[in-house]
Amino acid sequence: MNSFFDNGFTLPASLRSRVSRRQFLKSAAATSALSVVSPALYAKVPAAQLNTDPYLTLQLVLEHLLPSSASGPGAKEIKAINYLYNVMHQQPTEEDEKQFILNGVGWLNGYTKSNSDKSFVDLDTKQKESALRAISKSRAGENWLSTLLSYIFEAMLSPPSYGGNPEGIGWKWLNHKPGFPLPKEGKRYYELPAYARIDVKAVDDSLTSQVNHKNKGKAV
Repeated sequence: MNSFFDNGFTLPASLRSRVSRRQFLKSAAATSALSVVSPALYAKVPAAQLNTDPYLTLQLVLEHLLPSSASGPGAKEIKAINYLYNVMHQQPTEEDEKQFILNGVGWLNGYTKSNSDKSFVDLDTKQKESALRAISKSRAGENWLSTLLSYIFEAMLSPPSYGGNPEGIGWKWLNHKPGFPLPKEGKRYYELPAYARIDVKAVDDSLTSQVNHKNKGKAV
């Protein structure tokens, strides 16, 4: 594919299985403690990468989808781009999903350059709105924007060690009181041994029979 409007778009298979990870992060948010949050726990993101594409374009798209306002934090305040960087570089995200997100940056800039001879980052607010509304009319564009929106809300709900939600700003806005303990760097879900695949071996029937025989007749 070369644009959001090419025929034959198929949704990456991994996007259909993202529910399990999203549910885990919501659970983590519900079992973490705001009182022990420290800025030192935030995911470390190289500033230089956030100031260049693809992350510069992604950041501006996220901030346009959830702009800052007096009524609540926007994508900028909840550091949605930092969370997305964590998703792309630290969390065990499927390659087809990461590639879809990156392809979208190229397709978006291709669209804006063909219409205004400018990259998305060089457009004013009205032009950005027009461009995003235009690509949302394609199936690929709709799914790309939906994917980014879902990451905005994940950033808002997740513990700060995943990169977003600094000082629990999203929890405060939602009047949510997280639980305990807070997952620190090194203890995030994808860093826990339990997250690794566990091989389950079949129980030896003969051993089971021996154990049952020994226990037979014992008082319960």
